[in-house]
Amino acid sequence: MQKRKYKKREKVIIRLTKKDKQYLMNFLNNGEGKARSFKRARVLLKLDDRLSTTVIGKDVNYYPMAIREIGKRYIEGGIESALFDKPRPGKKRALTEKQSNEIIAMICSPAPEGRCRWAIRLIAEEAKNKKIVNNIGRETIRILLKTHDLKPWREKNVVRPRD
Repeated sequence: MQKRKYKKREKVIIRLTKKDKQYLMNFLNNGEGKARSFKRARVLLKLDDRLSTTVIGKDVNYYPMAIREIGKRYIEGGIESALFDKPRPGKKRALTEKQSNEIIAMICSPAPEGRCRWAIRLIAEEAKNKKIVNNIGRETIRILLKTHDLKPWREKNVVRPRD
């Protein structure tokens, strides 16, 4: 039977500067921010007190590996790197605010001649015809309508006689 060889875990020892320690204390006392950042700030202060990752983990409900990672991030990138996540890549919005407003205004007006209501495909077509957007999908229109709680396909535009 072979013995398993376990990789020895690196011990993370950090020394907070007075400026960083003061920043963390102010950050914790301020009370504004994400809970994740507050937990990380507490981890950094406890690492500075030379507590073990296991003890810290039980106190802040993190795994020791996560605590070591926070310590490494502080050593490599400073306080901001340890407390806050890097911005994550994401898809660019399909519609600008101006385009969204123009489409909503178009939907609130009467449907085109020959149609009694707006349909999602019709909205997409008209947005392209009126050159509000170059290209737009039905799903983008559906999400726009849903976020504004609009259901133009349910309401028939009724022509009322003038007084």
